[in-house]
Order: sequence, then C-alpha cells, then structure tokens
Amino acid sequence: MTNQEIIDKLLKGEMKLYQVDSEVSAKQATDIRREFLEQKYDIKLDNISNYTLDMERASARNIENSIGVLQLPMGIAGPLKINGEYCQREVFVPLATSEGALVASINRGASTITASGGANARVVSDIMTRAPAIKCDGVNDALKIKQWFIDNFDELKEVAESTTSHGKLIKIDPILIVGSYVYPRFVFSTGDSMGMNMVTIASEKILEKLAHDTTATHLALSGNVCVDKKPAAINIVEGRGKSVIADILIPKEIVAKKLKTEVDTIVEVNTAKNLIGSAASGSMAFNAHYANMVAAIFLATGQDAAHVVEGSLGITTAENRNGDLYFSVNLPDLPVATVGGGTSLEVAHEGLEILGVAGSGKAREFAEIVASTVLAGELSLVGAIAAGHLARAHQQHGRG
Repeated sequence: MTNQEIIDKLLKGEMKLYQVDSEVSAKQATDIRREFLEQKYDIKLDNISNYTLDMERASARNIENSIGVLQLPMGIAGPLKINGEYCQREVFVPLATSEGALVASINRGASTITASGGANARVVSDIMTRAPAIKCDGVNDALKIKQWFIDNFDELKEVAESTTSHGKLIKIDPILIVGSYVYPRFVFSTGDSMGMNMVTIASEKILEKLAHDTTATHLALSGNVCVDKKPAAINIVEGRGKSVIADILIPKEIVAKKLKTEVDTIVEVNTAKNLIGSAASGSMAFNAHYANMVAAIFLATGQDAAHVVEGSLGITTAENRNGDLYFSVNLPDLPVATVGGGTSLEVAHEGLEILGVAGSGKAREFAEIVASTVLAGELSLVGAIAAGHLARAHQQHGRG
C-alpha cells in the first residue's frame, strides 16, 4: 500500500494506528501517523516532524505510535564545582525547560557554590524496590506468608538474581500485613540502570515460586508499597533510587556579594517557607523547588520524567554558623540511570556526555551532580526570596 492508501484506511477506521508498523518501516510509519493527524484535523505538524533521532531504534525501545519528536529549549548552567565521592570536578549542567529565569537562577547558585569551594555531595543509599500485593485467606495465613518470605530469603535471593547479571536482592523489608493482604517490599541494588524493569522481572520470578510453594494469590506485581512515581513517606524514610545529600558552607561575604542578602534572612526564609509552611500545609516536600532542577536535568538526559514526583521529595536546611551560611539539600528518592531506557536516545546521550557520565559505572557520579544542581537552584531561589528579587527576576526575563 502507498502512504496515502494507509492514511485513507486510518481515516475510515479500517486500520488501527499500531498496525501501520507492520506495513512499513518505523520512520515511514511515523510520517504516516503524523500525516493522518494533519489530514484529519486540517493542521500542519511541521515542527514535530523535524528531528534527528533514530526512529527505528526509538520505536523498538522507547515509544509506540510515534508521530515525531518533542523539542524543548536546552540551556547550560555552570561551572558548578562538586566535591563528591564520585564526582570531583567542575561540571556544566544541561537543563531542558520552558520556564524562563530557571537556568539563570541555577547558574547564579552554581556561581555561589563554586566561589565557596564547591558542593559536598554523597550517595548514602542506592536501591530500587518492588512491592507486590498478595491475597491470603486471613490474618493467620498472612502471617505464615510473611514468615515464608523471611525463612526462604536465601533461596528467593538466588531465584531473583537468576534473572539479571546486575541486580542483587538486598532484603525484603518491610513486609506489611493489612487484613488478609501482604505487601513484601523487595529491595534491590541495580548498578547503573535505574532498574525498574530489572526488579519487576526478578520480583515476578519470586512470585512464581510463591505460587508453587503456597496457597497465596499474587494480585498485583506492584501493590503501591514500592512506591513508584508517587510521593510517599516510606520512600523518604527508607530511600529509593539514589539517596543523595549535598551541602556547603558559604562565607557571609559571598552571601552578600552573590545572593545580595544576609545569612540570617536566608535562614529565616527557609524556616518559614520550607519547614513551617510545608508542615502547615501537610506537604511531603520540605523544600522550595527541587522539582524544577530535577525535571530540567531529567529531560536533558533521558531519565523517566514521571520520577520527578519522587525526586521532588526532600528537606532543605539552612543555618548561621559563626556568621557564615550552612545550606543543605537531601534527596532520599532519586531514581536515575546512565544506561538503559531513555538514556540511549541521541539527544539524551549527548546531555550525559556534557556531564561526563554517559555509559556504565557513572550512575552514582550522576546522582551527585543532580543533587549539587538541586543545591544550586534551591540556594538561588531562597536567596532571591530573601533579597526580594523573585518577582523582579521573572519580570526581567519576560515572564509576567
């Protein structure tokens, strides 16, 4: 069939969008679906059609019913000096966003941090979780199933790890019981992959053994105790993905010069806004805007954008230490990767190359960079609020 013949079938409802892939190449199928939309709605999609991405590879790994590519402006902030365990250098951070003033703000924070000697960043935990929902006859059986997981851990570990060369089952904890339902939280290490697919496959293998050895019924591979792509207290306490902390001590002279305010003012703004204000509203995120930095760097490097909701969790602290400003951020739930998923897309790979973290063996270094970038953006925004510059900055950058 010609392209137009396929489009005509789509317009008449005689063919479904996904069926186009079985008739033509992924690139041609992409063009056909886009032209179908143009004809159906009498619109032009010239910009969506303009891309350099390898659609054959993307369609095999990353997208279904493709019609083209989304483009976002990408900026750069830096240099940002980092004194991490894995990252010990200055970096320039690629940031994809449509929010005016964001890159400028992060850049100011990076300048302040670099002038103060650099951000201290550490990965304190590195795990990925999956927690299925299991149905039992009642509480007595539920307790037996909980004990089954405890008693058979070594064998379950072997079963899980038979599915992957990189993943390791660290523990099954907690094992929650609610009525007749059991929620075991499988905790894995996953190397440089973000690991959700890895732990899902490994967890499924464990559940096959559960079905063979017991009368319990596995209802859902994810029972929402994981907790994936949702804000949750368990992830704040137990951690998920990379748990990272970044801090810095900024001399009062640099606070005055770079942030145009005073140490005590920043401390009070942080207390009133990020701590008390967040507590009063019932927020799980005791910070100003972690999500801004996490989203911008995620989009620039091919991370799963839905994990921004987890990356937005965390607490900012600020203290006056003998006249200087101690400032810190903690991100207990930062799922990131340098291999797999969207990191293989060409633009995302280039973003990781800018940071020097593309490929294997770089995930923890990347996590330290993300946390340091969050520190820069958080410091700049709290400083701008303290100095009364927030509205002026958005106005100056044309964002009324």
